[in-house]
Amino acid sequence: MAVPWFAEVARLYPKYDLDFQLVYIASSGIVTAAMSGGNGSVAIVGGEGPIRAFLSGNTDFVFIGSVKNVLTHSIMGKGDIRRPEDLRGKRIGVGRIGGNSHYFTQLAMRQKGLDPLKDANLIQTGGAPETFLALATGAVDAASITTPQDTRAAFQGFNYVIDGREIKPPYVATGFVTLRSVIAKRPKVISQFMHMMAESYKIMVTDRELAFRLMAKKIGLTDRKVFDAAYTAELKVLEPRLDIKPIAIQATLDEIAKTDPRAKQVKAEQLIDRRFLDEMEKDGTFERLGMR
Repeated sequence: MAVPWFAEVARLYPKYDLDFQLVYIASSGIVTAAMSGGNGSVAIVGGEGPIRAFLSGNTDFVFIGSVKNVLTHSIMGKGDIRRPEDLRGKRIGVGRIGGNSHYFTQLAMRQKGLDPLKDANLIQTGGAPETFLALATGAVDAASITTPQDTRAAFQGFNYVIDGREIKPPYVATGFVTLRSVIAKRPKVISQFMHMMAESYKIMVTDRELAFRLMAKKIGLTDRKVFDAAYTAELKVLEPRLDIKPIAIQATLDEIAKTDPRAKQVKAEQLIDRRFLDEMEKDGTFERLGMR
């Protein structure tokens, strides 16, 4: 969600002749449901929602770029929860079922020999700020959160029970998604949107002071030490040219295939349209912005 915020504050919408309503929705599953119902033309979401929609027959969904192709969530726990096995029988906040944090929790617990359906109680806690608050107030024993909330939790004494910075599983964590039907009807608009996102991304990764002010305003992060640590860590995993990696989609398909055999019949390339990324390579957008 952060990239559009930078476009908004930098007044890039009128520059690219765009006028649309920016709406925050906490789960990719809810986003895809809204888009399927005609309530949205383009979104910045985690990969599981659009991929599951595609598997269910809505092949209109397509990825056109990405800001981040790995998950950097971590499961943070209160004082007596230090190791993965300590999660047994505990309440774990996972944001929304079907969202990035839920996906990471299932994957990470399985990697550590735990069954996410039997060994813990996964609780929907809302968006990232709400999930952090649930952990901080004791409403849950542990929580799956990402930057900057995991850094914030660590500074408050919570433990990295499963450290996502070490796992970094391939996954479309922050992808640009639209509908093939929208591209067919309004290709110029989607092109302008992606050009705007490229410039907005450049501002986000080069203007640390603006980033701090925006995070303070949007999510209430006012601790400068926490922000600096989180910002520096996040820059290391972002895609400098908004590339969408097939491996990130394929990893999600492989994970879904464990419970949904339809995922075995789909290849990552079927969910990707690179025309706008290719366009920005050819017209010099990335070079002009110094995105390497």
